[in-house]
Amino acid sequence: MITTYIGVGSNIERHRHIEEAVRELSKLGGDLRLSTIYECDAVGFESEPFYNLVVEMKTSIDLLSFSERLREIEIRWGRAIDAGKYEPRTLDLDIIFFGREVSESHPELPRSDIYKYAFVLQPLLELCPNYVVPKDGRTVKQIWQQLNLDTLMLPVPSWFYLNF
Repeated sequence: MITTYIGVGSNIERHRHIEEAVRELSKLGGDLRLSTIYECDAVGFESEPFYNLVVEMKTSIDLLSFSERLREIEIRWGRAIDAGKYEPRTLDLDIIFFGREVSESHPELPRSDIYKYAFVLQPLLELCPNYVVPKDGRTVKQIWQQLNLDTLMLPVPSWFYLNF
């Protein structure tokens, strides 16, 4: 089993799509742990605020198949096949870490968003502060301490529980 960390985001019907994302991820593996869900402004474009969180889980699916399954989930829940990076979305699922995998191409691993966005790094800090980032050598906590990611993020009270 491989431990993976998935960034989950939505700014269209946020409650529904976050719930469905977690439900769908539970079908791809087990031992799910969820970070706090945060409300954050859209970055790079004007839009409704996002809900963002990170899901830690274990899976036996290989990286390529897992990545394809995430894309299928996004599309099944209303994301346009040709969706751009800077536009509203029902569901965004990004692999942040996949075991100790390092990849320069799709999917990029570790995902460079950990160095850019508090809505990715802060949830990781909750779930795995001592995880040593492949190819970097620092822990998630050390990266958090060294970066000045000044983003307003409001914790969202959890409205659902893992019961599936």
